Formats: sequence, C-alpha cells, structure tokens
Amino acid sequence: MHRAENHLNRRGFLSLCTQAGVGSALMPGVLFTLAAQAQEKSTAALAPVTAEMIDEAAALAGVPLTPAQRQMMLDGLESQRDGYDEIRKLKMSNSVAPAFIFDPLPAGAVVESGITEPKWSRVEVEATPSSTDTLAFATVGELAALVKARKVTALQLTEMYLARLKKYDAKLHFVITLTEERALAQARAADAEIAAGLYRGPLHGIPWGAKDLLAVKGYPTTWGAGGFEKQMIDEDATVVQRLDAAGAILVAKLTLGALAMGDHWFGGQTRNPWNPAQGSSGSSAGPASAVAAGCVGFAIGSETLGSISSPSTRCGDTGLRPTFGFVPRTGAMALSWTMDKLGPICRGVEDCAMVMQSIYGPDGLDLTVRQAAFNWDADFDWKKLRIGYFKSEFDPVGAFHPRAAKGNETPAQQKAREERNAMYAAGHARRAYDQKYDLAALDALRKMGVSLLPVELPRLPYGAMTPLLTAEAAAAFDDLTMTGRDSLLTEQGPQDWPNDFRVARFYPAVEYIQANRARTLAIQQWAKLFEQVDIIVTPTSGEQLVATNLTGHPALIVPNGLRGADAPQPPKVDDGNDDNIGGPGTPVSLTLLSAHYHDARLLAFGRAYQDATGFHKLHPKLS
Repeated sequence: MHRAENHLNRRGFLSLCTQAGVGSALMPGVLFTLAAQAQEKSTAALAPVTAEMIDEAAALAGVPLTPAQRQMMLDGLESQRDGYDEIRKLKMSNSVAPAFIFDPLPAGAVVESGITEPKWSRVEVEATPSSTDTLAFATVGELAALVKARKVTALQLTEMYLARLKKYDAKLHFVITLTEERALAQARAADAEIAAGLYRGPLHGIPWGAKDLLAVKGYPTTWGAGGFEKQMIDEDATVVQRLDAAGAILVAKLTLGALAMGDHWFGGQTRNPWNPAQGSSGSSAGPASAVAAGCVGFAIGSETLGSISSPSTRCGDTGLRPTFGFVPRTGAMALSWTMDKLGPICRGVEDCAMVMQSIYGPDGLDLTVRQAAFNWDADFDWKKLRIGYFKSEFDPVGAFHPRAAKGNETPAQQKAREERNAMYAAGHARRAYDQKYDLAALDALRKMGVSLLPVELPRLPYGAMTPLLTAEAAAAFDDLTMTGRDSLLTEQGPQDWPNDFRVARFYPAVEYIQANRARTLAIQQWAKLFEQVDIIVTPTSGEQLVATNLTGHPALIVPNGLRGADAPQPPKVDDGNDDNIGGPGTPVSLTLLSAHYHDARLLAFGRAYQDATGFHKLHPKLS
C-alpha cells in the first residue's frame, strides 16, 4: 500500500490481505471451489477433481507442476476433499473454538500473578450536579462517588440513561435492543443493597452498554447482521456475569457493524456524535457513540483489528484494548480465535481500570486466558517508567506527488486518474493537518517531565500476516458461505465479509501456518523492543495498529484534542475506508502501548497524560 496516498487502516488492510490470500492459494481450497463451480445444479454432487482443475489451481497459486506430478495428485486430492464434507456435517456453531491456543508471550516471559487490592482515586462529592448533561457526561469515578454517598440513586441514573438512549438513538442509531426491564430491576436491587450498607465497589449502580456480540439471556444477540436479528443465545457472556456481580446495570445492547465489520448494521449506520453526518467507525460503533453522547456510563467493545481503536478515535472516547488473553471471551461472537479481545470504552482512563478490575481473569472456559494480575494503584509513580516513541511516525508528512499520466490516456482514464489524485491529495492534507496534534502530544509529555526515547517499530510484513484473521473468520462463519445465507448481510461490496469469506477459502493451510511462524518473529522482536522501554507513544493509525493486534499487546487510545475550524473538510461520503476523515470540531486521538499484561501501568501513565491535558472532559453538544 502506498503510504503517501492511503493511511493504513483496518478495512484497507483486510482488503489488501484478502487479495494476498488469493495470490498465495494452494490446492485443496481452490479445488473445492472450482469443483463447486462445476456443478450443474446446487443439489448435485461435487464434480470430480480433474487435471484441468489442478492446472487452474496451480496457476492461481504460482506453483509449477509437471504432468506426472499433476496426475499423481489426483487421488490424494479427491480423498482430501471428501474429508471436508465429513467435517461440515458436524454443523459446528460459532462458539466451538479450534483445538489450538494462541499465546502472545515469547519464550521465558514472566507474568505477574500476585493480586493486590485496587487503590482508586479519591473523588470529592459536594452535591448532585444540577445539570442532567453534567451528570450524563460524568466519569465512572464521579458517578460512583455520587452513588456511594447516596447523592444520586442507581434508579435515577438508569432512568436518565434510558431516556437519553431513546432520545438520541433516532439521530445516532446506536441501540439494537434496550434491556429496560432487566436494567430497572437491577437498579432497584442496587439501591436496596447500598441502602443496607452492601456496597460492591465503583461499578455498583453504574449503567453500561454491551456491544451486541455479547450474549445476554432473554434478549436477542444479533451480531449486527442481517439474518441474525432474532438470534437468542441462552446464556450470559462471562463479562456480563462479572459486571452483574460488580453491581453494574446493563441498559442496552449496542450496535456493531455486521459480524464486526465497520459501522453499518442491519438497521443502518451508527453515527458520530461530534458530526452525525459521519459514521462512528467500527466495529464497536454503538459502544463508542453511546459513551461519547453521554448515554451510558461505560461500554464493552471488542477488537480484532482496530474495532476499539477506530471508533474511540472517531468519537473521542478513551478505549482500552487489553492484552490478548486477559479478558475471557466466553459468550461473545468469535471472529478470530487468535486475535479477538474484549475491552472497555469509557470517558476516562481510570474508568477503564475500574471496568478491567471486574472483567479480567480466567473463567475456566476460554482457555486463552492466563492467570495474570491486574493491580491498579492510583498512586503508582509513573515517572519511573521509561517512555519511548516511534520517531518515524512523528516525522513530517512529505509532499504529495500526484500520479502522472501513463502513455496515451483515454478521456475516461484521465478522469479516473484525476479523481484518484484529488482523493489522495485530500487525504494527504488531512494527515498533514492532524500531525500537529501528534507533535503537540510530544510537547505536552515533555512538559510533564517525560524524557522521550526514540524507538522504531520492528519492520516485518504485518499485512501479509493478516489473512490469518479472514481465514479464521471464514471458518467461524463457514455455514453462511456454504449455504448462501451470506446474501442476507447488509454490506455486499468487495471489501465486505461475504466476499472476504469466499476469498479466504483459497488461503491454504501451509500459508496459514507460515504466517503464524512470521507472527512468532513479530512477538520476539516486539518483546525486545519492550526491554528498552515500558511505554510507547504513537499515532493511533498506521502499521502499529495491525502489528500489535497480531502480537496481542495492549493499547490505550486517549482523546488528544479537537480539530479546529481551519481543518480540511471531510469527504462528502464516509465510505468507511479511512478512520481519520476529520473535519472541523471532530476529535483526534493518541495511542499508548505497553508490554503484555502490563495493562495497569499503561493505564497509570495514560491517566497522568489525561490529567495534564484534560481532553477527556470535552464532549459533543447534542441538540
């Protein structure tokens, strides 16, 4: 991908990598597809594997074969393909994980497992805020202090947030299902417990929203996708159970792009509260939009390749993508078993710590979750941390060079080239404008007394590894592709799941394993990087987003200000291909990274930055 023309982002990477998957395909998946295409009727048996099919597959894969080798393969490929059908007859649900576990830790890594009591910041409570808006946009810590002091009740908060969800959903489209009956019952129970002196902690009585890939008994779990609108899963996801136990109150199941892609779901497009003409980005579209709009106290989102980072950036939230294997995913839709993470989207950093304190740790069901400690200490001395930054990511944006004409262009070709140049030039101008916020962040850190150490991102072909995601996603939703029910999904373009799933079937087992071996190299090189520094400061977009999702490192996304009135205008149409389309008055973000399972000290440093800048206190003015 030409970096001067198109900033790296989740959707762009998926498109690039599904194309790469076709180019590297090998026999079995290719032959199955070719044979399926050779059927005269959908009810007929698969056509026999032929020498001609092997020739086509070999050409697609770029693997040379002699006629003798091709002939020798026939029986083995036919037999291997028969095995696919036997496994497909098992009709495995999305909840069945493969018999392997991804471990993001390099050899010899030691994880802290000793648990200490969390130490929260003190919040002084004088009186209940007179303004509903002030209360609605309060942090979890501020709301918790009010509830604990009985200045406001859980029922009052619940009724307030339910009313706001109903009011602003018409504009922002962030609700799939209100859990009103459940919420009101929980609120009354919370108030009774607190009145009796049983206070469970800072989430007790705080209303929250769940990305609708989390199962909740008695309510649909739609995954945001056409064809799943009435899906009922008779269990509560582990994180839902744990937040119930902490006394938090679930008020809504919030939108996600269909099967966790983008911000388009079966009910429309979720909107950015700062500019409702734009989408909220995805796929944790509803959680990010609802938090930014002051319609929930906090939310739970998920990330596979940018789904907390992107909407937190677009909506100006604080989002934590925890270390892979810190939070159990039991009861959540599986997209990629080796990359899915659940995490909080909040207004402030310590809010994220409060949520993490309740949701992390093994549940005995998600076998990727490690016995590691999350020890929050509001008094942690962050000044002893070594802070690095990806120097090249902060280097000045170079001049834009338009593509020149090649040979004799037709008028149509000239017009297409000029339109592409205009699009790339506009994107370049937005990046150049936004960079001043990245540089201002470095200045703010230096004013805090931080000595920034320049480091560089390990250079590996991360994009070539991301077909791992689409291969796993295609397996997770194999039934959709094979039955044709993928036609029910809302989005049907070349960069959307139906096409991605079909393309992924051409991605061979050998290349999948090779990509995982390359991933091991990435883990090793990133581990060496975090031997030099404790925290890395970086722009949110770019190659680090893909790299750290592959390596399983935690990321904290924090608001970093609002674009000014002089900001370049956003494109007329938000096509979902660029998370940083910007525009006057919209948020920008900064990302902080740390080593595996050091999420607490990552948050401690992020909180110090927020205290110094105050950007998290900004919120959109909703009519």
